[in-house]
Amino acid sequence: MEYSLAIENAPETIPGGTGLLLVHPSIGETDRIDTDFLKTDTDSFLVVSTRTTAREVEQKLEYYDVDESRATILDTISVERGYSRRSGDDVYYVASPDDLEGVVDSVERFLTDHDGKRRVSIDSLTEMAYYADEEAAYEAAAGILELLAKHDAVGLFHLSKEVHDDDVLDRFETLFDVVIDLNEDGTATVES
Repeated sequence: MEYSLAIENAPETIPGGTGLLLVHPSIGETDRIDTDFLKTDTDSFLVVSTRTTAREVEQKLEYYDVDESRATILDTISVERGYSRRSGDDVYYVASPDDLEGVVDSVERFLTDHDGKRRVSIDSLTEMAYYADEEAAYEAAAGILELLAKHDAVGLFHLSKEVHDDDVLDRFETLFDVVIDLNEDGTATVES
């Protein structure tokens, strides 16, 4: 299955099973790239949010005019911030931000329970590494990439280039088919 992409300088389409790594500065325009990725050529999508709450994700989707009826949100941060957690039809939670096994299980459940073209956004690997550690975040990314390949889905993974050493960035980049390097001015270069 082919998926269209609406990301500048990226291939027009990518095959199912493709993982894209978005390497960005801390203040980069990641929301624009993320929402363009989610709203293009998709039947359903999952946002794994490790840095914002489900409510903030919903606000972002609304602001960027993304069809929220196709959205499922996995909120990993509300428990850390002490917010109430009420699972709904399309909002789920894990026990804690460092429960990366729970995150991978939730991605698998989403991919199993939904048909058609499915996209997953992981925002972000940097936060996963902060709450767990870099090795656990790497293993979680590798596990999710295996699930994307198995289910013919695609994923966009965020990673902050200002937080990690070059060797860590290089190690993560080797996992991915496409690396999008977002510059501070909002332009992007793509390696595939």
